[in-house]
Amino acid sequence: MVYRPIRYEQMMKASEGLDVRARRMFDGMAIYNGEKMFAYLVGEDIGLKLSPGDFEQAISLPGAEPLRANPDAEPMREYVRMPKSVLDNYESFCVWVQKSAGYVSGHMVH
Repeated sequence: MVYRPIRYEQMMKASEGLDVRARRMFDGMAIYNGEKMFAYLVGEDIGLKLSPGDFEQAISLPGAEPLRANPDAEPMREYVRMPKSVLDNYESFCVWVQKSAGYVSGHMVH
């Protein structure tokens, strides 16, 4: 399985201003802020690595669940598969991307 180019473009646009790079990993694409991975794209999905508090908030959204690199894999620790309602709302998606990138770089976003 690979990631959807539209999701990659969405991720790159939402990450403007960050030190972002992408690398293929397993069945998808890993997105880094500096040297720290904070997002993973696979298929139609975007998973974000979140602080414990943000993880609890995100996982409670309808349609959110722990991210898996593929259907048979264990969930990726601290990663939430963001629901379509977030992915389809650019402003909301940008907020979550900033929280995720901030978390991995040690700069919490509230």
